[in-house]
Amino acid sequence: MIRIEGVSKSFGSNKAVDTISFEANDKEILVLLGISGCGKTTTLKMINRLIEPDSGNIFINGNNITDQKPEELRKNIGFVMQHAGLFPHYTVAQNIAIVPNLLKWEKQKTQNRTVELLEKLHLPEDLLKVYPNELSGGQQQRIGIARALIADTPVLLMDEPFGALDNITKSAIHNEFKNLDELKNKTTILVTHDVVEAFELGHRICLMDQGKVVQIGSPAEILYHPVNDFVKDFFASNRLMLEYKIASVQSVESFLKKPLSPQAQKQLTKNTAIWEMLQILSTEKVYNEDYEALLQAFNQYRKLQTV
Repeated sequence: MIRIEGVSKSFGSNKAVDTISFEANDKEILVLLGISGCGKTTTLKMINRLIEPDSGNIFINGNNITDQKPEELRKNIGFVMQHAGLFPHYTVAQNIAIVPNLLKWEKQKTQNRTVELLEKLHLPEDLLKVYPNELSGGQQQRIGIARALIADTPVLLMDEPFGALDNITKSAIHNEFKNLDELKNKTTILVTHDVVEAFELGHRICLMDQGKVVQIGSPAEILYHPVNDFVKDFFASNRLMLEYKIASVQSVESFLKKPLSPQAQKQLTKNTAIWEMLQILSTEKVYNEDYEALLQAFNQYRKLQTV
């Protein structure tokens, strides 16, 4: 859906992005991950032409983005910026309706779609009349997501969308975000410096450093098969937690000495992560045997994956 070919961008003597190439596949969440100043936000903003590249080409659905006027291009791209980026002098309803108004939607269509998104993001309708400064940080971020999703564009760009939130609020929004039906039909590129967030949300991760792409792959590929010491060291401090998050219960079943209890199996879905399942099993003593069995199975499984 999105193809970056040999793209570079400099600001004075600083080469922010240095001849990078990668693709974001249709209907996937690709995470651009790296420390501050690695070029990930500059890359994101070149996709919707908030920043123009010095060289290289960017294609969306096979079309070079320079063949469209920037304002026309952006009508087909949802954009969530840092700290929500809501207009302070607009009500919540007016903020969400910005793109529908540009697209000349009927008022009722905008209202219906707004209410639908508020329900999915667990927000009450009475927030529509208030201004952004009256909202909590989590509410502001959810409104920013609603604004980006309302027109159901094929592409969604997100620049550190959850960076300003505390861990509890961030975890709740991650769960809501992952379960949104709208994401199943769009290509999303998400920028973050948060390693755990990248592994929780990304189908694939593009790790950047000093304006270059160091490695791109699934969370499992990038964790278990790092291309160099930089990649290995980047994830070292979070490695065990990340392994728990990317392994599913299904993937370790062959290492279980006996199946989990019927009560425990009722808690499972096809792709339940080890991390999630252990949290569930730790809540009641009745699951103690299942907890220990799953932990042992996971430890055997990870020995075969670790490089």
